[in-house]
Amino acid sequence: MKLIICVAALTVACVSAQRRPGPAASYSNLNDVPIVSYQNEHNYDGSYKYSYETGNGIQASEEGYLKNPGQKDLEAQYSAGSYSYTAPDGTPITVRWVADESGFRAEGAHLPTPPPIPEAIARALQQQAAPAQQPRPFGK
Repeated sequence: MKLIICVAALTVACVSAQRRPGPAASYSNLNDVPIVSYQNEHNYDGSYKYSYETGNGIQASEEGYLKNPGQKDLEAQYSAGSYSYTAPDGTPITVRWVADESGFRAEGAHLPTPPPIPEAIARALQQQAAPAQQPRPFGK
């Protein structure tokens, strides 16, 4: 009986040792992931900048400031940044983004994009956007 228990324990230990997690999952506990670099700066004018990188390859950075300070109708908060990590399937993911008075915009190779506008619709939109020509009075 002791022999069966020892063989079973040895088998489990061997199987566990053979499984090697990928880079994104190489730490068994989030408390084990070291912070490789970290910067955090907040200024008196409200601008800021931060960035960090972890031992498992996660990176993030952001900066922001107030556009047109003191001009009530033109003030807008501007923020831009990026983050990257490795997906569970091993795909590297990177997202770059901007948020300002025009809204939030993100881009990354993994994000879906809309299909192209059909040519006939694009021409119709161009014709609508073109200034209408006023008809000239007869004889002039």
